[in-house]
Amino acid sequence: MPLRIVFMGTPDFAVPTLAEIVGAGHHVVAAYSQPARAAGRGMAERKSPVQTFAEAAGIPVLTPANFKAEADKATFAAHAADAAVVVAYGLLLPVAILDAPRFGCFNLHPSALPRWRGAAPIQRAILAGDAETGVTIMQLDAGLDTGPMLLERKRAIGPHDTAGDLHDALAELGAGALIEALDALAAGNLQPRAQPAVGASYAPKIEKSEAILDWSASAIVLDRKTRAFNPWPMTETRFGDETLRIIRARVAEPGGVHGEPGTLLGIADDGLRVACGEGVLAVGELQRAGKRPVSARDFANAVRVAGLKFGP
Repeated sequence: MPLRIVFMGTPDFAVPTLAEIVGAGHHVVAAYSQPARAAGRGMAERKSPVQTFAEAAGIPVLTPANFKAEADKATFAAHAADAAVVVAYGLLLPVAILDAPRFGCFNLHPSALPRWRGAAPIQRAILAGDAETGVTIMQLDAGLDTGPMLLERKRAIGPHDTAGDLHDALAELGAGALIEALDALAAGNLQPRAQPAVGASYAPKIEKSEAILDWSASAIVLDRKTRAFNPWPMTETRFGDETLRIIRARVAEPGGVHGEPGTLLGIADDGLRVACGEGVLAVGELQRAGKRPVSARDFANAVRVAGLKFGP
């Protein structure tokens, strides 16, 4: 049975779910997204990916800065929605909005709750060395990702997965899971269950300062950082008087001391080998300021690397 849906989302991550809802035949009566922002070198206003998709699909789009105004709350209630679907919208919703749809508001969260509530669950899962992640469909309440769970799907984190890889995989996995949840909702078979009391953790937003590599850390930790901060903000290191971005890297040696941390040990088939506090990191791709990304071998051909250092 088709449902009347209000969709609330902003970035690329939310678009596959909106597309699946439209494709499944549900009636999306409105899409809510964050207002257009100035972006790019010209700082021109740019609509969000959700707004762009929704407008192309003929869906009315609303972009309130918040829901403090009574008029915005009344407009939302007037949609007479069966459910609101929320995917990376970017606003905490007040109780008046949570209570307006007939069945409530449902959120797609990219983690296996209660692990990694909050803003950056994908990156924090990689940084922590988690073996798996997933998506959770939950009913929103007044807390931060604390509502009852309705459906979840797991996905292993591969040894070379970046945050970008997981972002794309979980966006597709979550879109399918959300459609399953809506089908169960329409059939009256959706059974919420409280989140476990044990195992909750918080994923604060990523700060650019976190992406500066400290070579006294282990190769395992630095590998996780490089993957977690790809595609943004990208890990960085000093090299003489310039800053380099480290785009791809992997653990070459997990243990042992191989020289002063940051020392470039030379080039090998797996990349430019760098001594860490413990182990060796093989850098496969890097980027000098104002230049295109290059392979480690091309970098080594341009710079005599042996004995030089990354870091301050």
